[in-house]
Amino acid sequence: MSACLAAGSARARYLVYFQYLGTDFNGVAAVRGPQHAVGVQNYLEEAAERLNSVVPVKFTISSRTDAGVHALSNAAHLDIQRRSGQPPFSPEVLTEALNTHLRHPAIRVLQAFRVPSHFHARYAATSRTYLYRLATGCPRPDHLSVFERNRCWPLRADCLDVAAMQEAAQHLLGTHDFSAFQSTGSPATSPVRTLRRASVSPEPSSPLVLPGESRGLRFWSLEFESQSFLYRQVRRMTAVLVAVGLGALTPAQVKMILESRDPLGRHQSRVAPAHGLFLKSVLYGDLGKRRWPKEVPAGSDQPFPRLSRQWGRGSRWQCCPSCWASRLPDREARAPGAGRLKDLELETSSPKAGGLEEVPRPRS
Repeated sequence: MSACLAAGSARARYLVYFQYLGTDFNGVAAVRGPQHAVGVQNYLEEAAERLNSVVPVKFTISSRTDAGVHALSNAAHLDIQRRSGQPPFSPEVLTEALNTHLRHPAIRVLQAFRVPSHFHARYAATSRTYLYRLATGCPRPDHLSVFERNRCWPLRADCLDVAAMQEAAQHLLGTHDFSAFQSTGSPATSPVRTLRRASVSPEPSSPLVLPGESRGLRFWSLEFESQSFLYRQVRRMTAVLVAVGLGALTPAQVKMILESRDPLGRHQSRVAPAHGLFLKSVLYGDLGKRRWPKEVPAGSDQPFPRLSRQWGRGSRWQCCPSCWASRLPDREARAPGAGRLKDLELETSSPKAGGLEEVPRPRS
């Protein structure tokens, strides 16, 4: 009996996927102290306090995002230690409980997994994908639908040279020193990163814009995939690619900028606005077709389960909650209590000024 009680009071570690609209937050990381600013993590941990864990619950965030940046799917791990004799929460119950106690409508927990005690949400991630959304043909911010404001970067230009942008993006692919696209304040010890994918593509017409109000608006998506990124790397690369699309830079100049390794050069001193950026997915290579058992022994250090040859490391859909709703229409029937992914209520915040943000230059 005492052994059962000891087992019931052990810590259980979970991997939690969550999404948020970043407009109201000072980034995803918690803001400590008396400041008025607040991060997404503050609300997540406030909700976790209602779980009555023996020890305070802290979220270790996989991918930090700045103020105004959104996430279709971010991830974090957390430890919960219930009182003696109480079994660990099932992932489904934990998901429902966190959503019940969340006090901000722009945050939603998507799903949770049980993971071993050594799992780390930040260091175990094998891939991160960011999406940046652009809108062309928008001479003034008020020409943009209120439902798209703070969801994309509105550009005055009527069109972009997408072919040139795609050519320029090819120079960024592979392993490089990305110092030229790194903002000051980065905690990274090395500026070398491997960019696996950089794409530029048109979006279908936005479902949030009525046909009669489009007035020549077109939407575009830029996607970047890497295991990790430098501070503001995606927004800086986006700004340079947009400059190529507008004819201010050539694809060859992008290669020169990359090779310069100079973050304060003439053409790379600006970053794209935060409100057009979305963290799209965080993937874990060994969390594939096979899910973690619901009753992984707490404190277990068992290795990650291996994927079958049939699925291999490419079976990412289990690890990318942003696409569960479309690929698993019957998921509710197979995962009772988990619930379907519901659309977050869009907020109609006042539009921020569009355009690039200037990176401060050192005074001469």
